[in-house]
Amino acid sequence: MATTPETAADGTWDVPALLRSLTIEQKAALLDGADFWTTEPLREHGVPSIMLTDGPHGLRKQRAGGDHLGLADSVPATCFPTASGLASSWNTDLLDEVGRALGAECRAEDVAVLLGPGVNMKRTPLCGRNFEYFAEDPLLAGHLAAALVRGVQSQGVGTSVKHFAVNNQETERLTISAEVDERTLREIYLPAFEHVVREARPWTVMCSYNRINGVYASENRWLLTELLRDEWGFDGLVVSDWGAVNARDESLAAGLDLEMPSSGGAGAEVIVAAHRAGTLRGQDIDVAAGRVLRLVERATSAPGAAGFDPDEHHALAKRAAIESAVLLKNDSGVLPLRPESTTVAVLGELARTPRYQGAGSSQVRPTRLDDALSALETAGFAELRFAPGYEVEADAPDPGLAAEAVRRAAESDVAVLFLGLPPSAESEGYDRDHLSLPANQLDLLREVAAVNEHVVVVLAGGSVVTVDEWQRHATAILQGWLPGQAGGGALADLLTGAANPSGRLAETIPVRGAHAPAAGGFAGEHGAVRYGEGLLIGYRWYDAHELPVSHAFGEGLSYTTFDYTDLDVSVLEDGPRPKVGVSLTVTNTGSRAGQEVVQLYVADPECSVSRPEQELKAFAKVALEPGGSTRVALELDQRAFAYWHGPLGRWVVEGGEFELRAASSSRSTRLSAVVELAGEPIRSPLAPESELGAWLDDPVASRLLGEALAAGPMGELAADPQHVRMMRSFPASRLARFPGVAITHAQLREWAEQANRARR
Repeated sequence: MATTPETAADGTWDVPALLRSLTIEQKAALLDGADFWTTEPLREHGVPSIMLTDGPHGLRKQRAGGDHLGLADSVPATCFPTASGLASSWNTDLLDEVGRALGAECRAEDVAVLLGPGVNMKRTPLCGRNFEYFAEDPLLAGHLAAALVRGVQSQGVGTSVKHFAVNNQETERLTISAEVDERTLREIYLPAFEHVVREARPWTVMCSYNRINGVYASENRWLLTELLRDEWGFDGLVVSDWGAVNARDESLAAGLDLEMPSSGGAGAEVIVAAHRAGTLRGQDIDVAAGRVLRLVERATSAPGAAGFDPDEHHALAKRAAIESAVLLKNDSGVLPLRPESTTVAVLGELARTPRYQGAGSSQVRPTRLDDALSALETAGFAELRFAPGYEVEADAPDPGLAAEAVRRAAESDVAVLFLGLPPSAESEGYDRDHLSLPANQLDLLREVAAVNEHVVVVLAGGSVVTVDEWQRHATAILQGWLPGQAGGGALADLLTGAANPSGRLAETIPVRGAHAPAAGGFAGEHGAVRYGEGLLIGYRWYDAHELPVSHAFGEGLSYTTFDYTDLDVSVLEDGPRPKVGVSLTVTNTGSRAGQEVVQLYVADPECSVSRPEQELKAFAKVALEPGGSTRVALELDQRAFAYWHGPLGRWVVEGGEFELRAASSSRSTRLSAVVELAGEPIRSPLAPESELGAWLDDPVASRLLGEALAAGPMGELAADPQHVRMMRSFPASRLARFPGVAITHAQLREWAEQANRARR
């Protein structure tokens, strides 16, 4: 019996030879999981089983069995901040470090593929799984996810970028059809996936549960083959989300290679039966089985299991939590606190019982867990008093707990009140009902603010909550997100000034839920949800509708200040594929070391299609000592100026002026400049069905059509500008049907071909 597969000349497995030695049943078996987490081995051919298991912010490897929802025990692993927190760091180097740590822990546990990261867009803040996704902007999400993928895979462990695609709600998530036009898909919901695939080359991509324009993602050949593989060049394996396969033969033909978890052989039986019936090609089976074999080879050829230092990874988790936190408000410079001269009331059960990660399949069993109360108790305050104030999962106030907290606040110089969403408010499997904090917490805040004028609110939660109705009661607000196992110490360091906040919002905080994108259309009806807002999600929506926001995308305060000067813009390449260099000087004008996030937005004030007011196209995070300066250089490529042209089926840059805005948030432009680009002439291909206006705007078609019309009774009307203007919206083919117009459909088709050839 062979112990390893036959190898090719380059030392890799000879997959074609191996496939020739397998029966159709063995090939089909490879395409089905062996159990909940592992692939099917073929031991007689030397093909072992490998493990895929949950992430993405920590390893969740169950000790035995499998239940997908996390009810079974899992091995201890470092729990890093969730994606909503990590995204607020805007730090690709940090994401790479976190990825390396995740990869090392996977190797130590013989895990081949970590299931993550999730890069779906935050279409609405009501999505229950937003804690597991990065941002409302595809460029930010794509760059951060690519860094995480590179980090994990540098350790010889694969990733599974998910959920591909348009998985933006949990309501009816296994069956809902997301109705989205192609331009919106191309410009909003696909670019993060595209960037990760092209730049980081993930080992696997995980298809989503939902349907896209009526077709299940698992059966969508355009998505899984034509786009992902043929256009983007993906060379890895496509795995189903756990339970996402609807029709196994159709999904295989579409490009889905591996079904997980095991179907108990049912999927393999369907594949074999379809092949024998002649409805499924043997070539498709071989291609998918070959991808599984190459994934197994890739995983087993990586270095053997190695250990990791839990203390080092905990320290990294703390640094990640520090960079993830966003200081939203800091009136009167109440933060940082000065422990040696301050009496403080630490209030709120969340200070003692932290909410540090999300619910559902991403739950991690941490190697250790810090809480903010314990960390603050060692910070050296003149006096520290604690009161829980509320029950985390209760909505009604507890008069006794609230009264105790108010007494503590009245006795102290500063009240630090820990508030946040309870675990039941957001989870995989269901969406949020509203954007508010629990009523008992808001009541407590008002009562505390009545007896203490220095109230610092620390927020916990995987996604945004509205703050407009209560932030006047808070002197300072620190958004801590779900900060992972080291979040308690991180928050204490931020509050006391041992660390300087540098996080920036990766999602807008609206004034109220009714202002948010998709309001009124979320989460669909009758099995479908229409993406009627199109390109306008996140800050794009609020800008287009001139809506006030509580806190803007990209916003975040620091304990120091920064100045932007000397913006310089240079066109490096022009034409259809331009490149533009942008540089500016950033100076730390305060008295503390800190980090600033420079954001570059592009606006296209005049365009033949509707475009967002502005879009993030580059960013950089820089660290500066007090008084220090640095030159930040950014480069914009074609995609920074392009839009998706449906009729042409490609990205185009329409020539003209573009405004470049160097900003500290989407609502805070510091410097701006205008650049003019040549772009390319944008004309859709002419056809007989094209509007008369398009024919008249084309020099060749206009001449041919004009000569034909002038020879007949329509000549006089064709010479009248007013009539021509009125008729511009008529398809040329319908004009040819009018009495007295001696033009045939065949002539129009010939003329259209002549005009299109002349453009090339």
